Amino acid sequence: MDAIFADYTVSMSEFKKNPAQVLRTAGEKPVVVLNHNRPAFYMVTPQLFEALLEDVADLELIEVVRQRLARKDSAIEVDIEQI
Repeated sequence: MDAIFADYTVSMSEFKKNPAQVLRTAGEKPVVVLNHNRPAFYMVTPQLFEALLEDVADLELIEVVRQRLARKDSAIEVDIEQI
């Protein structure tokens, strides 16, 4: 069985009948569209998609910070007043 990461599910045939209504019913929550009782795709609002992209960007930045902290001993101290 596939994991479902949404509070709302709808069959492909129900989705095809009225996709806008499905989105309205879900509000800001993600919807998984099922094909033969298996997830075919997720539908999210633009706001939720943007939030997901921001979370991914944050995770990438966290990795950069970790890498830089690991090299902290080789850092060169700079006096900002001299710039």
